[in-house]
Amino acid sequence: MEELADYYPYGKTGFADTIRKFDNFEISNHDKKILRQLAHKKATIAEMPINQEKIKLWKDLNSLKTARPLVWMNEIPWHEMNINDELTLKTTTEFSRFLEIRLRRTNYQWKHMKVDMIVEPTLPCYLVVDDSGFGISEQVKVSTTDKTSDIYSRDFIPQIENEDDIEKIKNPVISYDKKATEEMFFCMKDVFGGILDVEKKGVPGFWFAPWDELVRWWDPEKVLADLILKPDLVHKTMGRLTDAYIVRLDQYEKLNLLSQNNCNYRIGSGGLGYTDEIPVTGYDPKHIKTSDMWGCAAAQIFSQVSPKMHEEFALQYEIKWLKRFGLNYYGCCEPLDKKIEILKKIPNLRKISMSPWVNLEVGAVNIGKDYVFSYKPSPSIFTDDFWNPESVRINLKKDLKKLEGCIVEIIMKDISTLNYKPQRLWEWAKIAMEVVEGI
Repeated sequence: MEELADYYPYGKTGFADTIRKFDNFEISNHDKKILRQLAHKKATIAEMPINQEKIKLWKDLNSLKTARPLVWMNEIPWHEMNINDELTLKTTTEFSRFLEIRLRRTNYQWKHMKVDMIVEPTLPCYLVVDDSGFGISEQVKVSTTDKTSDIYSRDFIPQIENEDDIEKIKNPVISYDKKATEEMFFCMKDVFGGILDVEKKGVPGFWFAPWDELVRWWDPEKVLADLILKPDLVHKTMGRLTDAYIVRLDQYEKLNLLSQNNCNYRIGSGGLGYTDEIPVTGYDPKHIKTSDMWGCAAAQIFSQVSPKMHEEFALQYEIKWLKRFGLNYYGCCEPLDKKIEILKKIPNLRKISMSPWVNLEVGAVNIGKDYVFSYKPSPSIFTDDFWNPESVRINLKKDLKKLEGCIVEIIMKDISTLNYKPQRLWEWAKIAMEVVEGI
């Protein structure tokens, strides 16, 4: 299921936004030949025994068993990665390219920087789900420095300034487009049948970060000030938004649009979700419930907010969501090394994000072996004019030394740029694996 992370909007507006861009699902013989060649390469990789070995490692890590640190990467600047036309698209229609790009990226990553990734002989066909959203669309002024990149800065225009504005937040309406799903599934089976197992999949996870939404509708600086100046307004808004999220979640579950994520799927901002701990007793494979899945939450804007205020204005609302899930991941870019005590209140918490801004020693002491230490090295190392591989190796060893006694996954993410030198990421992957396998 590794292709999902590249295009699924993680529960924001629904997969249908992507699918509606295609005129049709027809694939020409020319395109079919290209796609089948790429699928054969993926299938060959998937047959390698190392994939099963890596699955066991991920299961051990996610079950808090002693294991070497595991390494994974995503949020890669793919527009900078093309070498020798390995990522050059050769198919001719939007839908064909939609499929081609995922296969090329999987094969490319395995060749150059596979770390502890896993490739399975499957190709997901995700249900086409329409999601009406919350009734508010962010209004922004965009600034870009690289027109070929999808990474850019935004200046948000406030839309919530008083209690009347809270009414702008609507309950999402979810619907399933069976016809579009069947058409896509039929075409994918026609192309990949006999090579990869095309599987219909529901939504395998949601990015629950209401503060990520709220900061787009408020104003980043103003909303933090309003934690003190207008706490009632903040609470009422968070309460309304959380309720709307849960209304959406209830619909996904009731309409049977969910899929398990204890598999080759990114959990939260961390690594893969392989585990035998979920689903539990009462599991019905024909109707997936949230209790059969990993959940996640984050409050990235709260980096400099005290633990007490983090709990009051974020965590108490996030727990209403997280208590629905069998296992949970918490955090993203916000430093959480000094907030472990409040996070212990999260039901079924299993992994905690440790961003580049944490004190590793403090985080290691506070987490111990109770949770997976989801360590995020800084991607800024790739932006320097001078690339020093030996320094990368030394610093990674130093950091892992500080984490001795913890269950660790190393997640290289948020890579905005490599200065158009993809070999740096290849080399980082090689160094990281040599370090963790040498422990």
